[in-house]
Amino acid sequence: MKSPARFKGKVVLITGASQGIGEAISLRFANEGADLVLCANEEQIFDVADRARKLGSRVLALLVDVSDKAQVASLFNQIQDEFSVLDISVHNAGIIKIARLAELSEQDWDQVMEVNCKGVFLCCQYAAELMIPKHRGRIINAASGQARQARPFSPHYAASKAGVVAITQSLAIELAPFGINVNAYCPGVISTEMWKYNDREWGRLLGGYDPGDYFKEAVSRIPLGRPGSPEDVAGLVSFLASEDASYITGQAIHVNGGSIMAS
Repeated sequence: MKSPARFKGKVVLITGASQGIGEAISLRFANEGADLVLCANEEQIFDVADRARKLGSRVLALLVDVSDKAQVASLFNQIQDEFSVLDISVHNAGIIKIARLAELSEQDWDQVMEVNCKGVFLCCQYAAELMIPKHRGRIINAASGQARQARPFSPHYAASKAGVVAITQSLAIELAPFGINVNAYCPGVISTEMWKYNDREWGRLLGGYDPGDYFKEAVSRIPLGRPGSPEDVAGLVSFLASEDASYITGQAIHVNGGSIMAS
């Protein structure tokens, strides 16, 4: 059953849209009538674009590395050329690498920070440039529960996501006079390929875990008693993009089943 077309006539950008949370966000917006700009750094993005088109969306799909300023500039130029407007910009692209402190390379640090934090900054910068003249818009950034409560062996990831929260708060103040709301979402334990990697690597480094055990242990600490789904996150993102969230800005909202309750 098709959802109400809350976003009919709206143009929505989603980065990191080729799988997992990004894919779910893309299909949620498509199902609610939006036209889409989808980007990622892998060919799967074109499969997601085809699925969105079958739901009735006009879709521009592109291969983009969000840590590369020239590629981000080209992305937003193509949005301007194709649609002439950008209503909602969801910056979901992100990566994680898990390693002991002594084995964490400078290259790993730089790559995670460049994609997760610099990539969000660059996309915010160019999105705001398109939104400010219209005096309206929604910018929604991917943070993480680790922005508030870090896990071991991933200090660079935690730092990058804390940076996203800080960027979100600063831009919410700066862009408020232009009618632009800026918020972030903080996923917890979500059933994705990334969490399969997390389960394997955290379990290996902590020791004594068989495949799947670390994930089960993490889920056992969730008050709602289950892992989240990508669709759970997409529900929050679509709410933040909607008129129902018009008085919400500068927030980093957890979607984690209650595993972290601090603000």
